[in-house]
Amino acid sequence: MALVGVFAGLIVAVTILCESHADRNVYPSAGVLFVHVLEREYFKGEFPPYPKAGDSSNDPITFNTNLKGYPDRPGWLRYIQRTSHSDGVLYGSPTAEHVGKPTIIEITAYNKRTFETARHNLVINIMSTEEFPLPYQAEFFIKNMNIEEMLASEVLGDFLGAVKNVWQPERLNAINITSALDRGGRVPLPINDLKEGVYVMVGADVQFSSCLREVESPQNQLRCSQEMEPVISCDKKFRAQFHIDWCKISLVDITKVVPVHSNRPDRGTGVLPDIGEYNPPSESLKSRDYFADFLITLAVPSAVALVLFIILGYSMCCRREGVIQLVHHSSIQKSTKELRSMSKNREISWPLSTLPVFHPVSGEVVPPIHPDNYETTSMPLMQTQTNLQSQIQIPQQQSSGDNYCMSTFRRLEVNGIPEERKVAEALNL
Repeated sequence: MALVGVFAGLIVAVTILCESHADRNVYPSAGVLFVHVLEREYFKGEFPPYPKAGDSSNDPITFNTNLKGYPDRPGWLRYIQRTSHSDGVLYGSPTAEHVGKPTIIEITAYNKRTFETARHNLVINIMSTEEFPLPYQAEFFIKNMNIEEMLASEVLGDFLGAVKNVWQPERLNAINITSALDRGGRVPLPINDLKEGVYVMVGADVQFSSCLREVESPQNQLRCSQEMEPVISCDKKFRAQFHIDWCKISLVDITKVVPVHSNRPDRGTGVLPDIGEYNPPSESLKSRDYFADFLITLAVPSAVALVLFIILGYSMCCRREGVIQLVHHSSIQKSTKELRSMSKNREISWPLSTLPVFHPVSGEVVPPIHPDNYETTSMPLMQTQTNLQSQIQIPQQQSSGDNYCMSTFRRLEVNGIPEERKVAEALNL
């Protein structure tokens, strides 16, 4: 049995299952919001009673709805049930193309306590209406509502009453309701009682009121672009119960909308044609010979590499040009070794920086110590005066008087010249 509620001339179809076990028939109108409530109390009679008296209402029951013979519902019909202890709701807005085509919805109830199911059919007979489509349509976004709260007949009636108060039409219908989550919205955080938001589309037969047109003013458009709330004179008529985001309101005059015709193919029935039974392949498969594949992938590249190696070896070892290159390479190596051995045995003349060092404070002259076989030039130029052999003494002039003190240095020869001679020459400078 269908209960059609009229809120001040507003048409909203609301249906509730009755106690009969036969198929249920409902008669929504095209272009008008259709709401059908699946009550848990009705389906509880299909399951065994709860062991404890008075606790039968605690049975967790969920619903599954689908078009008969198909896994899902029609495109225009949606379903929501927030928890297993709340009623389910079917809602949507049928269009003119569904008029005269009965739609059978299979409703399956699952009792999570007893793991039993109950099934009923809902027959939707869509009727045509002369008022559809209403030419002027406005879509509001209500921020402080969830979809199941807005689908309640008393809440929806309050909202339509507020819209009629600011619009003043002769006919006003609720066309469709959509959750913000179905429009790409995000699930709100579970704090401060945040809601997901609902889009509500209504249609009327008169032009939009000046209050609704205020959102199109340049000042309000600028405020919306800066993420500021626009200034709407009639917002106070909604604010007590509904928080509307005026920046997301959509006003459409379908009489001025240019229809777009697209060449789309006709939709099929959605059922694949019968092509007969499936014949799987035979269990006895033929054996396959992989020897040819082996020759192609391994033997042939190996043979090509062997031929190239033979050609290279013949060119390097058996031909005159290759032998000459080998001999030339060997001669270079021998010459290099000979030059390195000769450089180790050559005599190195001592640089002038290796002359004895005269200390300005103590007055001592310390000659550097050089080994006999001087192979590298990495030895330091200055040496410490320790364990000096062949010490000789030289006079050193003092600051006062004619007394001299004797300093010692090592007796060495550099390029055949005694070291004492170099010291004397240095002192005479």
